[in-house]
Amino acid sequence: MTDPLADVANLPGVSGAVDEARSAVDRLLGHRVLRRRSAEVSTESALRGARASAVLEGSSVTLDELRTTENPADPVVQGSLRVSAELGSLAETWRRAPRQALARMHVLAAADAVDSASLGRPRTDDGPVQDVLGLGEPPSPSEVAARLDALSGLLTGGTKAPALVVAAIVHGELLTLRPFGWGDGLIARAAQRLTLVARGLDPKSLVAPEVGHLELADGYGDALRAYGTGTPEGVAQWIAHCSAAVAAAARDSQAICEAFMRG
Repeated sequence: MTDPLADVANLPGVSGAVDEARSAVDRLLGHRVLRRRSAEVSTESALRGARASAVLEGSSVTLDELRTTENPADPVVQGSLRVSAELGSLAETWRRAPRQALARMHVLAAADAVDSASLGRPRTDDGPVQDVLGLGEPPSPSEVAARLDALSGLLTGGTKAPALVVAAIVHGELLTLRPFGWGDGLIARAAQRLTLVARGLDPKSLVAPEVGHLELADGYGDALRAYGTGTPEGVAQWIAHCSAAVAAAARDSQAICEAFMRG
């Protein structure tokens, strides 16, 4: 039985990037603050992740504004917050029924932005598709349907590939496909984080990869376009970018721990 994700993990440069990110996460998980305050770190990480994802989706919201505004008007911010708040409860669904979890994430992300009949449903026509990152023409609805089925099969079929590789492929596929047309970036980044939780790398959701992607935003679009070429070199470039984003996010969460220690 073939294991395509394991083959991807063996691409040149991938192993080193993945090992570096895993080491950064392991250093975070060993922080003594987490013995007593892991829930608080997770909550702060979720807020930072929601804000970072909203900014990557075109919002200008600041962290201070999120802390002080009870009901933000921007639908991107509202959607990002809703997805982040419910992510933990979707882990089991993500393991056994990824398409169902994606539909739920779209309902959360786009509730204030699209017609209710379209919520949770992959696009079926040639209507407008957001292209915040300048990725170009999206795949056709028929290609989207086929590749979502393939992705779901990969996720439920078992693989020996590291969680970081699986999460990067999930993120890259979803943003390349833009399956819903609105909020796809919010969903793709949340799905990356959800994969790291569901596959045991970060079971308490302490790391916000979205924060790392924002820190490395100058290379985010280029790395996604490289992934979209489908070449081994392009896919490896994308996985290296995602690994670097996770490492940066782990350092950010470590800084949260240090701030809690200082009181």
